Amino acid sequence: MTSKKIHVTELVLRDGHQCMIATRLRTEDMLPICSKLDSIGFWSLEAWGGATFDACVRFLKEDPWERLSKLRKALPNSRIQMLLRGQNLLGYRHYSDDVVRAFVQKSADNGVDVFRIFDALNDMRNLKTSIEAVQKAGKHAEGTLSYTTSPVHDIAHFVSLAQELEAFGCDSIAIKDMASLLTPQATSELVKALIVAVNLPIHLHSHATSGLASMNLLRGVENGAMVIDTCNSAFSEGASHPTTESMIAALQGTEYDTGLDIGAVQEVSAYLRDIRKKYWQYESEYTGVDTRVLVNQVPGGMISNLSNQLKEQGALDRMDEVLSEIPRVRKDLGYPPLVTPTSQIVGTQAVLNVLTGSRYKSVTNEVKNYFLGQYGKSPSEVSVEIRKLAIGDAEVITCRPADLLEPEMVKLVAESDRLAQSEEDVLTFAMFPDIAKTFLQERNAGSLKADPLLPKEAASPNAARYAPNEFKLTLHGETFHIKLTGSGHEGEEQRPFYVSVDGVAEEVIVETLSEVEVSGGKSTGNKKKATTTISGRPRPSHAGCVTTAMPGTIVAVKVKVGDKVKAGDGVLVIEAMKMENEIQAAKTGIVVAIHVNKGDTVTPDESLLEIQPDE
Repeated sequence: MTSKKIHVTELVLRDGHQCMIATRLRTEDMLPICSKLDSIGFWSLEAWGGATFDACVRFLKEDPWERLSKLRKALPNSRIQMLLRGQNLLGYRHYSDDVVRAFVQKSADNGVDVFRIFDALNDMRNLKTSIEAVQKAGKHAEGTLSYTTSPVHDIAHFVSLAQELEAFGCDSIAIKDMASLLTPQATSELVKALIVAVNLPIHLHSHATSGLASMNLLRGVENGAMVIDTCNSAFSEGASHPTTESMIAALQGTEYDTGLDIGAVQEVSAYLRDIRKKYWQYESEYTGVDTRVLVNQVPGGMISNLSNQLKEQGALDRMDEVLSEIPRVRKDLGYPPLVTPTSQIVGTQAVLNVLTGSRYKSVTNEVKNYFLGQYGKSPSEVSVEIRKLAIGDAEVITCRPADLLEPEMVKLVAESDRLAQSEEDVLTFAMFPDIAKTFLQERNAGSLKADPLLPKEAASPNAARYAPNEFKLTLHGETFHIKLTGSGHEGEEQRPFYVSVDGVAEEVIVETLSEVEVSGGKSTGNKKKATTTISGRPRPSHAGCVTTAMPGTIVAVKVKVGDKVKAGDGVLVIEAMKMENEIQAAKTGIVVAIHVNKGDTVTPDESLLEIQPDE
């Protein structure tokens, strides 16, 4: 029997925990098991890129470059693989070519061997610079097809894209089925067509959300795929990927035998299953098998984060509405594949459409930039009506978006001066300027503190808790800084409270048992509706009050007192769910009061700005 040995990429150090616990696995919990992972003989270990860079800086307060360096030392015999978003790198916008080249080189210097490079729109123009940079660094460039289904995404379309990637000089081709849309038959047809059309190894990646991925991998192998992606059983299946041990067993004794030792993999599983218990607060009921993905197309890496975001907005019960809205938004945007950043762009807009009660009443800046062509060419025609609503008659670019960008590295070095201690720090600042500034300041001061891993006892849903508006709470040896930033009206039976827990915005619903108004230091016992919120900002009291649909942080104040504005003009920019959302004036008139500054945390119960409407 001729051997057609199949190689395996293990995903547990990146995509597995991204899908199952919102990318929260800490480096300190990865390192103890690395020697066992390193000895098994995987083709590669995916351990960096994707959302891990963002999560390290934003939530875990870890230096992502330090994580990569530590993993490199702990995995001396393994290829480390990363996921790179082409011209977006690991951020949510396009970067200039000099930043792309610097980022790729530093990633290679710190330990990345295999770069899986994709573009959310499959716009090949957005991949070329990254591929060239990987080649220059002497590393493996894996060109990627972001798989999706739509009226324009057929076999011939994907074959033509693969031929372009081969012409770029890629070392392999990855089929990235991030939304679990492949079926066994579609996998067979696509892999077979690619084997004929290109002379490169085919690497197959399929999330298990729809319940079809294991069958897809088997059919892919039978039709010529050389490498498959799997995930250790501690973080596999559902929104994640087919189980590593199961796929080894399925191929064992066949011509496709992987040669990997299931027993060795199970030793890794035992450790990781125990470690996963620490992260219970990030578990989600939306990470299991869900065949609705075949319609809504929400990818595995997005579903746990989406549920976490809705939970923060106090709107987890509206998940089904959001899942129904996502395909409608996707159609409006010309059927982009749902993968970072388009999954966030479409998903956040769908959330806004649901929470504001009106489709496109509020349009994120990212959706506006998408319609302007700043992410690349959409796969199909966009909705003319929605584009008009979002950007009016603004000119849409048709060139490669990065062609319009001036070199940025010199400017970034200057802007991050006094904070950055290395080129890696400058690149961290480039990805996420605001959160990186805070991160680097805290790191340099030695005051970094990760979001806490709560003790299991904190899961108890018992009695509501009442407290001052800002205090420190010590629970089971851990201290949390709690600040009440806003609340619903007094007297409501189910009342929302907006709180900040160690700087992270949360919303909780409290069943009000009793309330008193405090006046002059004495409890009056009255239930008088307050005219101001906990933050001191006034509550909305007239039609000219500008509010936000969800908790977030003020990124920009675009007007000043005395300015004349028209209904629909952008007056504020808020960051919520990692996306910027422009808040517009509801009335035409004069700005008479501004109650916020850049950097302020705001909530839906507050008046952020007031307009005196024209008569």
